[in-house]
Amino acid sequence: MKFSLAQDKLLEGLQQVQSVVSTRTTLPILSNVYISATAEGLFFTTTDLDVGVRCHVEAAVERPGATTLPAKRLFTIVRELSGGEVSFEVDTKNVASIKCGQTFFKLNGLPQEEFPALPTFENAKEISMKQSELKDALRKTAYAISTEETRYVLNGILCAFRDNKVTLVATDGRRLAMVDLELELPRSQEVEVIIPAKAVNEMQRLLKDDENPIKMMVGDNQIAFELNQTLLVSKLIDGNYPNYRQVIPAEAKERVTLEREAFLNSVRRVSLLASDKSNSVKLVFAKNNLEITANSPEVGEARESMAINYKGRDISIAFNPEYLMAPLRHLPNDEVYLDLIDEMSPGVVKIATPFLYVLMPMRISY
Repeated sequence: MKFSLAQDKLLEGLQQVQSVVSTRTTLPILSNVYISATAEGLFFTTTDLDVGVRCHVEAAVERPGATTLPAKRLFTIVRELSGGEVSFEVDTKNVASIKCGQTFFKLNGLPQEEFPALPTFENAKEISMKQSELKDALRKTAYAISTEETRYVLNGILCAFRDNKVTLVATDGRRLAMVDLELELPRSQEVEVIIPAKAVNEMQRLLKDDENPIKMMVGDNQIAFELNQTLLVSKLIDGNYPNYRQVIPAEAKERVTLEREAFLNSVRRVSLLASDKSNSVKLVFAKNNLEITANSPEVGEARESMAINYKGRDISIAFNPEYLMAPLRHLPNDEVYLDLIDEMSPGVVKIATPFLYVLMPMRISY
């Protein structure tokens, strides 16, 4: 196998597949990147058996072939090269000779036959949508994915493709983020899947804010995404996602309109003195005024007032500050709505487009 290409193109390709490289020492081949040189150029593939990624890079291929090389080591070498053309030659024992200017490296690889093949997606359901729409929807929901391993089914994002729309839902049992997007979809392609957090993170990294499509292929227990000359494949989480609609309050008694950034900054400042034990901030709504307070007996207290347009009844409600700030950080809107029923019912953050964030209140003693 023999090929050459520009150092920046090589580095870009390796960067696309780096984060999936496995750290499992029991299977050394998973620490390697599979490199295939064909008439179409180079293909880099990595996998940890749960998630796999393959990307295409243009290169001058003199002699086609395939091998696997230590991914992290190769990436470090390429990153340190001085630029210009990089040439590779791999012998029959999977030893790669790498040249760039006056620099030379020899790197030992493993046979490509040992590398696990990515799954194929024949007879899969196919769905296509704009990259910018999916990227925006994931930005608004993915932060609410549970990180607790005790409820494995919540360690991913629910994607329901049905009734000419896609619904994305993430929850950890204490908060829930949901987005609805219109999407033309034949009934034969309707499907509901739970995509694990690692695949969601990879997708967010690969997606671009443009109108180019992302093609999704859903198999029995796997999903694939084609975008930007890259293929991302992942196992799906097996199980039944909880009935998320039953935790969404039916109707709000009061709606408060808030300046998103000003509200976020106030909560962040006050939360500096939230108690480690209760980890809550209290919101006190009165006529045209919001008072945000935090109290930590061992440290002190914080209080900040905001002028707001509010004519409803007085309400005091407490939330975990980190959970309260999460949607405010990920929404682009200048204004957000906070819908409330009473002190003990969930609060709901909404914006003008179909998005909602349900947040359970906390009991407070101050």
